[in-house]
Amino acid sequence: MQYTTLGKTGLKVSVAGLGCGGFSRLGLPHGKTEDEAARLIHAAVDLGINLLDTAPVYGTEAVVGKALKSMPRHSVVVATKAVVYRNKEWHTPERVVASLDNSLRLMGTDHVDVFQLHGILPGEEYRYSLETLGPALLEQKAKGKIRHIGMTEQPVEDFTHETLARATEDDIWEVFMVAFHMMHQSARKNLFPLTRQKRIGTMLMFAVRSIFAKPERVVAALREAAAQGKIDKSIGELAEPLGFLIHDSGAANITEAAYRFARHEPGVDVVLFGTGDPAHLILTLTITSQSDSVNGSATLPAAGVLAPPPPPTCGSADFDCDGDTATDADIEAFFRCLAGACPAAPCASSADFNGDGDSATDADIEAFFRVLAGGSC
Repeated sequence: MQYTTLGKTGLKVSVAGLGCGGFSRLGLPHGKTEDEAARLIHAAVDLGINLLDTAPVYGTEAVVGKALKSMPRHSVVVATKAVVYRNKEWHTPERVVASLDNSLRLMGTDHVDVFQLHGILPGEEYRYSLETLGPALLEQKAKGKIRHIGMTEQPVEDFTHETLARATEDDIWEVFMVAFHMMHQSARKNLFPLTRQKRIGTMLMFAVRSIFAKPERVVAALREAAAQGKIDKSIGELAEPLGFLIHDSGAANITEAAYRFARHEPGVDVVLFGTGDPAHLILTLTITSQSDSVNGSATLPAAGVLAPPPPPTCGSADFDCDGDTATDADIEAFFRCLAGACPAAPCASSADFNGDGDSATDADIEAFFRVLAGGSC
C-alpha cells in the first residue's frame, strides 16, 4: 500500500480508501450479511487500507462499528457525514449534532476523524453550512468528537465545483470530497490549484463508475460530445474511442486506466472505491500479477488504484506540472529552483520530471533528457 498525508490534517492515509456507500455498500444490497460486510472491511485493512468513508444515508455505519470492535481504533481513519437540507427542510445544528452522536453510537467510537457535511450546493446551502452549522461543528471539534471538518459536493448539479471552490476561502474546512474522473476533469482547473494552495485534503469519488465498465456508454457519451462540438468529430466515429489507453505499456483495461488517471492527478490524496466482494477488493488494489488469495487459484491482472502512473508524454517538457509544454519562464524557474531559489510553484521544488508526484530519481532525469534529445520515453 502507498500512503500520503491528507492535506493539513496531518493524517497518514492510504491512497486507496474504502467507500462504504455507492452501489456496492459492502455487499449489503446483494445479500451479504453485516458480519460478512465487516469481514470485508477487515480484508481491506489487512491489505493496507486505513481510510473508511461512510454516512448515515449509506446504512453501513453499524457495519463499520462491527469491524472496529476487533481492531485498534487508531489504526484506521473513519469519515462520516451529516445531511444539511433534505425534503425542503433545513437540518438545525441540534439535529446535525444528534446525527453525529448517533454515528458515534453505531460505530462504537468516541470520535470521528473526518466529519463532512453531505452534498452541499452553492449559494444558500453553503452559507447555511458555514454560518449556522459551522459554529456547532467547531464546538463538537473542541469536545473531541470531531477531529477534522469537511464537506462533500453535489456533482450532478454543481459540476463546476462552485461550492468547494468557494469553501477554500474559509478555514473551517480541512477535507473535501470531490468528483473527478476521465470524463469529468473540471476540478483540475477549477479546484485542485486552490486545494493544493490551502492544503485541503481531498478524497475522490466517482473515479470509476459504470460508464467505464460498460464500453457502450463510453461510446455513446463521446459520440454525443462530438456531435455537440465539444471534442473532435473523429473521436465520435471510433468504435473504441478510449482504446488508445490499452496497450502493453499502458493500461490493461478501461477500469484500470480510470483508476490510474484519478490516482496520479496532482491534488488528489485518496481515491475512494466501493466493493462488495473480496476478490474484487484485491483486483482493485493489485499492482502486479499476484496469487488470488481469496480463491487460491488464478492470478489477477494488474489493476487500478495502486498501478503506476501512465508513461510521460514524449517531448512535453512539463517542468511545472501544469499539463502543458514548458515556456522559457517555466524552464528558467525550474533551474533556478535547482540552484536553490525556488519560486512558489506547485512542483518547483520537487524536480518532478515524469509527473508521478515525487522528486525525480536519477533514472527519471536521464529519461527526461533523453526525450529532449530526441530519444524515446
